[in-house]
Parts: sequence; structure tokens; C-alpha cells
Amino acid sequence: MPSTLGIDISVKVKGNAMKIGELASRTGVSTRMLRHYEAQGLLAPGRAANAYRTYDEADAERAVRVAGLVRAGVPTRLVKVLLDLENVPDDELVAACPRSVAELLHTELEGLDERIACLSRSRATLCSFLERAEAAAADLEPTPVPARV
Repeated sequence: MPSTLGIDISVKVKGNAMKIGELASRTGVSTRMLRHYEAQGLLAPGRAANAYRTYDEADAERAVRVAGLVRAGVPTRLVKVLLDLENVPDDELVAACPRSVAELLHTELEGLDERIACLSRSRATLCSFLERAEAAAADLEPTPVPARV
């Protein structure tokens, strides 16, 4: 039966739509974090007719990228800036990325470099200790005694 009000109430659902729980298990990002990313403007899921969030493959890829940047220590406000600038053509980049944003990104990059250096030192320390521990354990292992005939 056609609508008598002439209003289209169809909801555009993304192809191969998945619900938030499926997206969470496919990406390893909790449903709580996915909702947080949406609140921060980092994800923009579609909505099904029942108002449930719907996600597609592009959302899954973006969620993984966002989570990776956040795990690396990049604050969500800068993740949004990075992702928004990602597809800006080079000739429009100056207008899209004011000096103040570039300075924030530069400061964040310096912080990442410091964290990487610290992690590298920690890794080297762990490797060294593990080598020493394995060598000490090998020295303590009894040497097989040849059988007497």
C-alpha cells in the first residue's frame, strides 16, 4: 500500500551490514570503544530501520586504524584530524591544515618518537636478560653420562 503522506521512510543500509557486536569481534575493538569512537566523530555508522548501528567493511578498516593510532598513544582529537586530512588533495592541504594543527601533529610525532625509543630500549633489555637466563639454564642442565659397558 503506497504511503498517503508521500514520505519515503526507507533507511539506506550499507552493503554487507554488520551489527556492532560483529564489528567488535572482527576488529578486536570493544563495543564500548566503538561507541566512543562514534561519539568522537571517528566512526559514522549507518542506522537500520530499528535504529541499530550498521557497519560495513570500510567501517571495519577505519575502526582498526583508529584503534591502532589510539594504542600508539595518539589522542582521539588528533586521530580525527589525521583521518580528516588523509584524503585532502595536496593543493588544498594548506587551507585544510592550519599551522596550529601542523604544530600539534609535529609535537605528537616527537612524543611518538620518544615512546618508540623507550620501547626499543625496553625490548633490548628484555632480550639481553632472556639470553643470559637461557645461557645460565643451559649451563645447569646435566650432561649425559655415557653408559658403562
